[in-house]
Amino acid sequence: MALKALVTHRLVKSEDLNHHKTLFAGRCAEWFVESCFVAVASVLPPENTVCLKIHGLEFLHPIHSGDILTFESKIIANGKSTLTAYCKVFKDNTPEITFCEGFATFVHVDTYTRPKLHHIVIVPETNEEIRLNEEAKALSLLSKKKK
Repeated sequence: MALKALVTHRLVKSEDLNHHKTLFAGRCAEWFVESCFVAVASVLPPENTVCLKIHGLEFLHPIHSGDILTFESKIIANGKSTLTAYCKVFKDNTPEITFCEGFATFVHVDTYTRPKLHHIVIVPETNEEIRLNEEAKALSLLSKKKK
């Protein structure tokens, strides 16, 4: 399957700020997961998709009220019942300055929320996709070792 980026946008409002008057990390994490979910739900039924884990989400720059954020997400790796999406977040019109980035893994489930095979195979094509695919697989192995 070819990798397709999906883009969503968010306006940062005063109710999204923390006590430092910058974007609250929890609000951004919520939007991040939602954006990754949209990418996964573009190939799997949303009602059979649940979030398993957020990997490596790191906030690099402050965001202020009035800023417009762009969330660019794409499915980057697969397991038998899982899909991992990568998301890059930047201020609108400045894609060269990454605010945060990371991965979120989702599980395809049956009506009893048991993992279910999805038969999707992700084939990275560009150097960046290959790098992100390898990083996602390494994060997955690290998570399995912790169990």
